[in-house]
Amino acid sequence: MNGRTYPPGVPCWIDTTQPDIDAAANFYAGLFGWTFRDAAPGGGADGYLVAQLDGADVAGIAGGREDTTAWSTYIAVEDADAAVDRLVAAGAVLRAPATDAGEDGRSAALADPEGVEFRLWQPKRQGGAQSVNQPGTWNFSDLHTRSPEDAVGFYQGAFGWHVDKVGFGADDAGFGLMVRLPGYGDHLEATVDPEIRARQSEFAAPPGFADAVAWIVPIGTGRTPHWHVTFAVADRDRTALNAERLGGRVLRNADTWWTREALIQDPQGAVFTASQFTPPTR
Repeated sequence: MNGRTYPPGVPCWIDTTQPDIDAAANFYAGLFGWTFRDAAPGGGADGYLVAQLDGADVAGIAGGREDTTAWSTYIAVEDADAAVDRLVAAGAVLRAPATDAGEDGRSAALADPEGVEFRLWQPKRQGGAQSVNQPGTWNFSDLHTRSPEDAVGFYQGAFGWHVDKVGFGADDAGFGLMVRLPGYGDHLEATVDPEIRARQSEFAAPPGFADAVAWIVPIGTGRTPHWHVTFAVADRDRTALNAERLGGRVLRNADTWWTREALIQDPQGAVFTASQFTPPTR
């Protein structure tokens, strides 16, 4: 298992299912500089590529025949089978039972009570993304939901999450719903990020930000609830231009107090955000 580990309840991995796995690999290689190792030889619907940046695993691309192409978020659990039983009893719907992913781990797919799919990951050899928050890697995932109160109730019970309304990030009123897993900051400080709290103090991060594992974003009735994936980039505008050059579409640009963002659709339809971190100076 790699040096970065994810306690149970922390989102730990992302992947996308694409009808043409090779075309998807070419797009993301051009956009983020990814290289790939073949984790499931065979290609087509049975193929699985692990994307790497500077030798670190950062995401996955699966071959598939799904009508809707999207990015998926995996949440770490100790025991995938036990977690499935517990979550179904709490109102989730099983989409795919727990199965082994070779020697890397064990995964399952469920939908929350609103119908939003999420996935579970029980690590064995592979703990999750080895590099995050760097340009070209996963920055975070957020839940876009029509019913934040119901979502909070479900995910708090499912994974022990705490949710705080803070003036940092997401909704139309200038506030975001920050998801925390208490103790996660301590875990990072003791393992891969000993300077996390000192670094976050430099840009006046909200209380508890070291424990942040996701965000919840309220959406209107005309939009589809989903788990959304954001990638860190060094330059939003350059990334947007490259996405269009490679066959993608830029759906929207937005600037916040903390970021410059582009909402991008890849050539086969998966939507994600590219985010350049631009914190305000003190």
